[in-house]
Amino acid sequence: MDSSTTKVEHYDDSVVRQFTIMSVVWGVVGMLVGVFIAAQLAWPELNFGIPWLSYGRLRPLHTNAVIFAFGGCGLFATSYYVVQRTCQTRLFMPKLASFTFWAWQAVIVGAVISLPLGYTQSKEYAELEWPLDVLIAITWVSYAIVFFGTVGIRKVKHIYVANWFFGGFILTIALLHIVNSAAIPAGWMKSYSAYAGVQDAMVQWWYGHNAVGFYLTTAFLGMMYYFIPKQAGRPVYSYRLSIVHFWALIFTYMWAGPHHLHYTALPDWTQSVGMVFSLILLAPSWGGMINGIMTLSGAWHKLREDPILRFLIVSLSFYGMATFEGPMMSIKTVNALSHYTDWTIGHVHAGALGWVGLITMGSLYYMVPRLFGKEKMHSIKAIELHFWLATIGIVLYIAAMWIAGVMQGLMWRAVNADGTLTYTFVESVKASYPFYVIRFLGGVLYLGGMVIMAWNVWLTAISGRSVKIAVPTTVAHA
Repeated sequence: MDSSTTKVEHYDDSVVRQFTIMSVVWGVVGMLVGVFIAAQLAWPELNFGIPWLSYGRLRPLHTNAVIFAFGGCGLFATSYYVVQRTCQTRLFMPKLASFTFWAWQAVIVGAVISLPLGYTQSKEYAELEWPLDVLIAITWVSYAIVFFGTVGIRKVKHIYVANWFFGGFILTIALLHIVNSAAIPAGWMKSYSAYAGVQDAMVQWWYGHNAVGFYLTTAFLGMMYYFIPKQAGRPVYSYRLSIVHFWALIFTYMWAGPHHLHYTALPDWTQSVGMVFSLILLAPSWGGMINGIMTLSGAWHKLREDPILRFLIVSLSFYGMATFEGPMMSIKTVNALSHYTDWTIGHVHAGALGWVGLITMGSLYYMVPRLFGKEKMHSIKAIELHFWLATIGIVLYIAAMWIAGVMQGLMWRAVNADGTLTYTFVESVKASYPFYVIRFLGGVLYLGGMVIMAWNVWLTAISGRSVKIAVPTTVAHA
């Protein structure tokens, strides 16, 4: 005789809590290193003559810590959180999910030790030596098994669009990392790239720009498509547009990498292909931005009193800004002015601080109280203060770099009537000094906001408790 009873299962949120806490911790560490090297550019004596404190060694530590430690832990946390709730099921292989946490922390600690010591492959965003690259690949394959396994055992037929973005990011990053990191080991912490010359540069920027495209864009759009509707209490403005956004972005981003190699030994036609696809990218990028912002239709008043929603929506304005600026800078004539200047640094940080940073912070602020059994964060006023410190810090940072970058480009191109250069390179560095100080101050404000977030998250976590949320499911048994 059959009877129907409710079987209570719970989401596997322990690994989500772990990644959430470490995202905040590594955010403070990575941004602290960034502020320190920003200070070094204004006051070079701050390296104290110590090799492992030099800018050249700490800069890749900063990029890896912010992108892969802060951003990476945030992505693991949010994707594991979202995929369970949108699929109405527990994580597939929770022990393997736990392994991804500890393995990812091991990668980060390996970077913290090896990069200041000077062990590097000298590839942008791919500096780590081959043993760490192997561990990254193992961790990422494990991540893919957990994520797609969870989608495979889902209790609902539909696959929500956020999971499309998370899934596309996981698959593409695996491909990019494994191909670009192909190397011949020459010792435990030394290797030689499998590619050479301009081919090595092409593969590197195929990887480098798609790390931006699929890691720093597509993955965080997965956050956007879940957390903005949840925090706003509104459905996505256009679900059809979100699907068009996904496929247009996926097909277009792959071809944009050559715009990093304008006016180099790369064949001219390849540079032009990169430029054309970069310009096409504007359409799906802005389509996604509009879709996210318009989700607030009928709920705009919530921006006044909800600082978490403000983080999420303002991040989209920076996403729109950065995805307009990028295609513009890929145009060869514009690139002739901007390349190798601090304008590029301003562009990168408009995306990194404004888009990636704010969307991650907003998503974590949404999750933390729910993960620790609280109705809300310990201090809403602290979230408000964090928002304004971060926003003002971003504006100071990117405005200073835009002005410095355009000035540098114009100074380097200026020539006298007899064809000689009007300014020496040193003069352009001297003229940039005030903007480096402003950039440093902007970084201090942004870091200050992150420290406030760490305090707020800590007090919320210790005053709460780990909660078990039931999975909605009914089973029949004999």
